[in-house]
Amino acid sequence: MRMFAVEYTYSSEDAEARLRARPAHRSWLSGLVSAGVVVSAGAFADGTGALILVAADKVGDKESVRKLLADDPYETGGFIQKMRIREWSPVLGTLAE
Repeated sequence: MRMFAVEYTYSSEDAEARLRARPAHRSWLSGLVSAGVVVSAGAFADGTGALILVAADKVGDKESVRKLLADDPYETGGFIQKMRIREWSPVLGTLAE
């Protein structure tokens, strides 16, 4: 399954505000998981960011992923300092075709 791996880097300056926005962020992501658009998502253990795996067959291209993520409450709230989107094709394991 071809995917896009999206890495968020959070700003450390607004951690408390980001925590207050977390329920809306998770609700938004849950809707995308239910629709099969997001395969998996989660924060890094050190709290500096997160990884979101997006099903490429549901979104198309990198620009479509960027447009989709523009609606993330973390993005609209200004909590994402940097966003990196890379196409990824797993070849082994449970996510491989």
